[in-house]
Amino acid sequence: MKFIISSNTLLKSLQALSGVLNSSNTLPILDDFLFVAEESSIEITASDMETRLSVKLNLDMLDEPGSITIPAKILIDTLKTFPDVPVTFLIDTENQSIDISAGNANFRLSGHNALDYPTPPTLEEPVVISIDPEALITGINKTIFATGNDELRPAMSGVFFQFSDEGSIFVATDAHKLVKYERTDVKSNDLAEFIMPKKPLTSLKNILNQANEPVTVEFNITNASFSFDNFRLICRLIDSKYPNYEAVIPKDNPNQLIIDRGMLLNAIRRIGLYANQSTHQIRFQITGQTLRLSAEDIDFANNAKEELPCEYYGNDMEIGFNSKFMLEMLQNVDSSEIKIELSAPQRAGIILPTEKVNEAENLLMLVMPVMLG
Repeated sequence: MKFIISSNTLLKSLQALSGVLNSSNTLPILDDFLFVAEESSIEITASDMETRLSVKLNLDMLDEPGSITIPAKILIDTLKTFPDVPVTFLIDTENQSIDISAGNANFRLSGHNALDYPTPPTLEEPVVISIDPEALITGINKTIFATGNDELRPAMSGVFFQFSDEGSIFVATDAHKLVKYERTDVKSNDLAEFIMPKKPLTSLKNILNQANEPVTVEFNITNASFSFDNFRLICRLIDSKYPNYEAVIPKDNPNQLIIDRGMLLNAIRRIGLYANQSTHQIRFQITGQTLRLSAEDIDFANNAKEELPCEYYGNDMEIGFNSKFMLEMLQNVDSSEIKIELSAPQRAGIILPTEKVNEAENLLMLVMPVMLG
């Protein structure tokens, strides 16, 4: 088996695939990429048993079809040292030896038999949806940061997808913060929903910016597949029921604060430096048209205060928030101004953009308060 391919083309694709690989595997073959060459193209796959990501590339030359697995780390590290040059792979599939040559440089390494590589799951009777890549990548970006890491609540470690004839909803929560992102321009004839883990979502997010066509989403009760251009990602879904997130979103919030997002973001960055490093508590005091931010760390005798102008409609209020959670929220809002809806110091605050980048989208963020000491 022999083929020639551009080093830059190959390296770029391998780096996109490498996010799927684990740093430690029980099966040595999972440290490899699977290469399957036929006709004038090659399909390369990375897998960690739960997630499988493949890309199909055109070859400059192929003299004989075949398959092999090649160790991922040393291959990527080798390709990084080349300029953009044609690289020749000469593979002996009987003893799994791989000879790589580029210019006057030659390298030899050993792979594994491709027949030992895990096979992809088959999706029986899947629901099939076509979705615009921009809507999908925005839905992931707006929610993935709010996922949790609690192994006892696996549903919260992924993003909840729901498609219906009214639109689509993406939700993530870790019980301290929650994000709900809606798109009215992405619809399905039937109600369909699933929970996708964070790791494959991150890999999907990293390749979606290369999409030039709608993404075909296929899923059943156990697996989901995302296909577009020359990529395909298949992953195991989280087998759990998603919590009733609507029940925790307070509906009656008479106190409303409107403020410049960038100004608030930078002020919280500054004040947060002086907050207790375990609670990250920042105090919000709202009176009239002024927001006073303050924080203190008694252990180090640190404290900070700052006043910001705002528009406020409601009763004077004092409420505490985790500065790290607030920063994450504000960094994921595109609007230049935001509205914070509040009801009481012990109830969640709602963050909403005051303007939309896209008329088909709605974004709601919820952050739980922290008790003021």
